[in-house]
Amino acid sequence: MKPILSLVFTLLCFNIAISNNIQVSNISLENFNDPANWAHVEFDLSWENSWRISSGPSNWDAAWVFVKYRIDNGNWFHANINQTNTNAPGGSIVEVVGDDGALIYRATDGSGEFVLQDIQIRWDLPSAATTESIIDVKVFAIEMVYIPEGSFYVGGTSGDEINKFYAGGSSTSTSFQITSEAALTISNNPGDLYYTADVGDGGDQTGTLSANYPKGFNDFYMMKYEVSQGQWIEFFNTLTETQKTNLDVTGPGGKNSDDEFVRNGVSWAEGSGASATTTRPDIPITYVSVFLVNSYLDWSALRPMTELEFEKACRGPVLPKPGEFAWGSANIASTPHQVFSAGFSSEFINNLDQNTGNAIYVETNGTLSGPKRCGILAASSVNHSREETGGSYYGVMELSGNVYERCISVGNPRGRAFTGLHGNGFISSTGEGTVGSTWPDDNITLGDGFGYRGAGYVNQSIYMRVSDRNDAANSFSGSNGRIGFRGVRTAPN
Repeated sequence: MKPILSLVFTLLCFNIAISNNIQVSNISLENFNDPANWAHVEFDLSWENSWRISSGPSNWDAAWVFVKYRIDNGNWFHANINQTNTNAPGGSIVEVVGDDGALIYRATDGSGEFVLQDIQIRWDLPSAATTESIIDVKVFAIEMVYIPEGSFYVGGTSGDEINKFYAGGSSTSTSFQITSEAALTISNNPGDLYYTADVGDGGDQTGTLSANYPKGFNDFYMMKYEVSQGQWIEFFNTLTETQKTNLDVTGPGGKNSDDEFVRNGVSWAEGSGASATTTRPDIPITYVSVFLVNSYLDWSALRPMTELEFEKACRGPVLPKPGEFAWGSANIASTPHQVFSAGFSSEFINNLDQNTGNAIYVETNGTLSGPKRCGILAASSVNHSREETGGSYYGVMELSGNVYERCISVGNPRGRAFTGLHGNGFISSTGEGTVGSTWPDDNITLGDGFGYRGAGYVNQSIYMRVSDRNDAANSFSGSNGRIGFRGVRTAPN
């Protein structure tokens, strides 16, 4: 006798024009196999403006898909999935990674809307699922961008970027090339990685990055956008009341209000048993401390990015240029933005500059102060060029501007201890990530180990430059309306 199944679906996505519009639908449980105790989670998946190209960046976009379940209205748990018996529709690859989730992407070159029907992922059922169980299932999908393996350069331009990387023993204008994941020594000796630390929080200018510290040479997947408030709400509403209390962005450690504040529209009635809501689901989540960031990334089986991976994702294998931003040039628009349909999924800028670099920063922030919706520059652009959309070499959006990116720093021992472990889908009963001590955690070291790159909507353009490391080793662990985050996943071997 099979369990009684109550199937629910949800998604982590952005309903925006000129973007993903990623959708999960038609979930069912198929091929239930009593003796082997597994079943197929079957669903349809689609998103717009998908691509795979074999020239230039030679990369593709993908959906990171994972499953959560609960039994008899209990707590939500992460589902263990299996590549065996997993079935991909024609034209697609469904690549199960560990037992945490699956990367789904095009099998061949192409672009445009990507529609997949009847994807089947094998779920190894838990022993708690009895013949009388009622099982709820949620399927989550996050769009990622594939960053290929290969050498690249960091820092070292003739510009005046703060605390920039350079090749030790050389001029600060000499870029350092990362050619493998082998250990790196940080010193001013020839052949070593080094950086200036004259102002701001560049770091202690010493130490070693072990072979396990992700340097960006190996291939990895990065979230195309910063985590949105809608994504945060979907995560938050799978938690227990205790976990919610400790991870509440409306509490004293966050914005300390249920009202919309600097475009953060998250609201939650603590102790009521109610779900959290947001008035701004497509705006990046802000007011999240390191503790909250780690919990989300662990829950979604992702991990933080390192600051070396940040630079790789921005510029690819191209030699650094003086003063360049994530879109590959020092050209930047300064026209104050006029935002229409504010707060809706169709939010757009109707006066975006053409044929130059665009970003959300102090000059363009306009009268609608605060971060703008994820992907707004691509949606508002006329020519959809890399500069006009603010896109990185590989197609990652808003790495310069909108909200600061949290990155694992090379500038202090806590950051250098990072070994690239991924989240396992589970957080503790109090809401804390369970990966282990190699993730910086503000319960232990007050944020030491993280840094901040790319700047945000109220910052000057100098801090948005790819090589700028003004706050790359800043140990700030708290939260404010200028800092967001996104996750990455090392590509499977």
